[in-house]
Amino acid sequence: MNEKIIETFNLSKEYKLKTGGKILALNNINLSINEGEIFGLLGPNGAGKTTLVSILSTLIQPTSGYANVYGLDIRKKSNVKKIKRRIGLMLGDEMVYFRMTGIDNLKFFTRIYRIKNSKEKIKEITSNLGIYDKLGEYVSNYSRGQKLRLALSRVLIIEPDILFLDEPLLGLDPKTTRDLIKILLGLKKTILLTSHQMHIVQQLCDRIAFLNKGNVIKIDTHENYIKLLSEFIRISFDLYDKTKRFEIEKELGSLNYVNDITNKKNNFIISISDYKFYSDLLTCLGKYPVQKVKELEPTLDDVFIKLS
Repeated sequence: MNEKIIETFNLSKEYKLKTGGKILALNNINLSINEGEIFGLLGPNGAGKTTLVSILSTLIQPTSGYANVYGLDIRKKSNVKKIKRRIGLMLGDEMVYFRMTGIDNLKFFTRIYRIKNSKEKIKEITSNLGIYDKLGEYVSNYSRGQKLRLALSRVLIIEPDILFLDEPLLGLDPKTTRDLIKILLGLKKTILLTSHQMHIVQQLCDRIAFLNKGNVIKIDTHENYIKLLSEFIRISFDLYDKTKRFEIEKELGSLNYVNDITNKKNNFIISISDYKFYSDLLTCLGKYPVQKVKELEPTLDDVFIKLS
């Protein structure tokens, strides 16, 4: 995993607006991705994630800077076909045709890419993805999860060295999400994945780049990302006896592992410094008339405020 197979150098992309202005979608992006690595681009909508994937997959050209994929400069026309032979691109479920059956979709793409033993590969890949029995149906009748599995099948069947996956798990139910995460982890391929769902990149990625408004805020390992999230351990609970409000606030304020306390209409939100204090906190709360105790997940805004 030491060989860098994707590298960007001051990569920028500027779009002209119809109103006459300009918008900077990417601003001097510098990153590298190693062979066999699952690399995540995490950021809100409009952060520049899809633009970066589109440039690296040769769909669009940068305004300035450049990028190499397997040492090939993406700006050179002579390199485009060479790069496309080695990559697979999945932009949600937009990469398949809804008015065709699943099998006709896959046969169409195997003919384009001149895939040998296509019948056997279609059966193997779609069986692993759990849609083999649906291939005879029109894609318009598929669920969103099934459409995404078909789109992923269409990418995997061309046997790419690198997968570019743009929000591949958006809008899926928890079971389908878990199934596809397991499948992606089992591929053992180099993957560049974009998402604004923190729990997705947390489960999948070796390293994560935090993008916001076209800028890379930080690039870090999965382990350090988990440590960062641990700084946002927030607990919410309701106090249904108002006379105990000042008493509980005083005791919580005396605990050295409680960092912050807010109270609005007897709904308390507190933050603690480490999960190891969770049981101690619950013991403390058990002495008071509280209900609806729950942990609040950190948001992207929390992370970007911390990194800014």
